[in-house]
Amino acid sequence: MRKRRLFGLMLIALAGAIWVMQRAPEIGRLPDLEVPPAQTEPLVGPVSRILVEKTARRMSVYVGDEVKRVYRIRLGFAPEGDKVQQGDGKTPEGRFRIDRRNAQSAYHLSLGIDYPQAEDRSRAAQLGVSPGGDIFFHGQPNEMPGAITLPHDWTAGCIALANAEIEELFAATPIGAEVEIRP
Repeated sequence: MRKRRLFGLMLIALAGAIWVMQRAPEIGRLPDLEVPPAQTEPLVGPVSRILVEKTARRMSVYVGDEVKRVYRIRLGFAPEGDKVQQGDGKTPEGRFRIDRRNAQSAYHLSLGIDYPQAEDRSRAAQLGVSPGGDIFFHGQPNEMPGAITLPHDWTAGCIALANAEIEELFAATPIGAEVEIRP
């Protein structure tokens, strides 16, 4: 069963890579990451703030007021717009806090945010839907070889990083760190 699931994940990764290559002219190249000078030094926390810029697929990590890391990220499978309901494939937008840590995640480590908030639940209730939940920063699926990073937006609304990056972030980020997710 495990081999079958690993094979399925590898097929998804391959299909995503082919799709990206076929549509590359249409999608356009992702903007280059401006890497801060501190990027070559070990990340020493505590991380105070994480800024996610969805359109740029960029995440900046702050210690105090200084950017210490910039990471390339992948989002939900339908990333444009704010998350409205469970299953919409959107990554939520707004201000949050890290509220849980999971070293035993189905994905390589995870840091949870406090979504949904009261306004998210209210909006979903007005629409008669569930707002969803369990939004995390996480690595790649555990069944995948550690060096592979899926090259396209693939989560159900989470923010995915390479495994080495989530290891670094997980080690330096405390409960309560601020998170801002922008369009």
